[in-house]
Amino acid sequence: MAAESEKQNFFEPIGNKAQGLSSTANGDSTEEEFKPVDEIESLCMNCHENGITRLLLTVIPYFREVVIMSFACEHCGLQNNEIQPAGTIQPKGTHYELRLTALDDFSRQVVKADTATVKFIEIDLEIPAGRGQLTNVEGLLSGVVDDLEMGQEARKEQAPEIFDKVAEIINKAKAMLAGESFPFRVYVDDPAGNSFIAPDLKDGVGKWEKHEFARTAEQNQALGLGDTDDTADATLNDPGYQPGTTADGDIIPNEVYSFPATCPGCMHSCTTHMKMVDIPHFKQVVLMSTVCDACGYRSNDVKTGGEIPEHGEKITLEVDGVVDLARDILKSETCGLECPELELHVNPGTLGGRFTTVEGLLTQVRNDLHSQIFQAGEGGDSLRADEKSQWDKFFANLDDAIAGTRRFTIILTDPFASSYVQSLVDPPAPDPKIKREKYTRTDEEEEELGLKDMKVEGYEEPEKEEEKAEAETEAN
Repeated sequence: MAAESEKQNFFEPIGNKAQGLSSTANGDSTEEEFKPVDEIESLCMNCHENGITRLLLTVIPYFREVVIMSFACEHCGLQNNEIQPAGTIQPKGTHYELRLTALDDFSRQVVKADTATVKFIEIDLEIPAGRGQLTNVEGLLSGVVDDLEMGQEARKEQAPEIFDKVAEIINKAKAMLAGESFPFRVYVDDPAGNSFIAPDLKDGVGKWEKHEFARTAEQNQALGLGDTDDTADATLNDPGYQPGTTADGDIIPNEVYSFPATCPGCMHSCTTHMKMVDIPHFKQVVLMSTVCDACGYRSNDVKTGGEIPEHGEKITLEVDGVVDLARDILKSETCGLECPELELHVNPGTLGGRFTTVEGLLTQVRNDLHSQIFQAGEGGDSLRADEKSQWDKFFANLDDAIAGTRRFTIILTDPFASSYVQSLVDPPAPDPKIKREKYTRTDEEEEELGLKDMKVEGYEEPEKEEEKAEAETEAN
């Protein structure tokens, strides 16, 4: 009974005391205290005196057992806290993503294993794999800010250009902590599958998500799970083997593939990155990105797959506030964009394919138009006063829409029905702010998309008729 009681209380939080009963030789029962925390004397790497390491095995709700380690040295005051998974490496890696929309989201518990990478997407701030942590979102972001500020004085003297960039990131991160930059996203990506972001029962679609992924050969090797030499040689000698694919030869979702390409700007060699993403309740799409180090050319595009649908689709979204601005949106390269309240109309193919948020799409439209119209030497001062006034009013309305202070409507018209707007209501219930309509493509759309010249049935018959005509000609 004593052993069982000790085991049960071993999972209690730090500070709780467990009591068990042990039988004496004469049958009397005495109360005996058990410490849930193990204390081990260990060497301090700062002053080389002995300090105390405390270990606690505990269970995190909705997750699994973890070991919390805390070291403290009374001689020099050094303290260190870490966390390690108590179990083994999971069969698949895990990717958690949280969209923060209120100050309460900062208190979400986060387990960052030593194999995990954390990234705040909007400011492109990444915490590499390293020390394991049991903290929350606020603790992660505050820790990064403190680390960046620590070396700012040295950067200001040695590398002023880096100092300015780091200062900009610090200011954006502090604005996030102050609640001035909602919404924004953070993800935890762990090939070992031992990291975690706590969910909430009130989370809706697009707030919190988790998905598992198959590890690549490189990730297995980094985790010490690489195949034996014989197995690796057999795999490499297999004529059907393709790196970065599953055993069946399929592309691994959310895996980034890189292949050589030629820059269309300067014709130098560059690299194109490709990633297949599965959009929930929609379809799989391919994200492609090209960056040229020689001339700085950048290109981002989205390709949708699947068969050509029989009808086109028109999607209407009513945007009312920052929550709607944070919706994911896929605008295919064949899709036209229209916002009647903003007097905005974007023809199909103008922006190419884009997978972003409503805010991100409008920001890109604003930046592209502003650079074209007010570019030095081509616009700005050369515009007539009435024209400049109209454009200033247009951009002011567009800025209000991006800031979430103006209501407007987005209309996506896609003859290939390959565009998408994220619903904030659990399917199959319809989202009241999204209206979807099927329509028959016009002859102009069919002609422009090349569908009139496409023949998918009986396409071999003309070849046979040509062969028959040639044979008759030779016979004559």
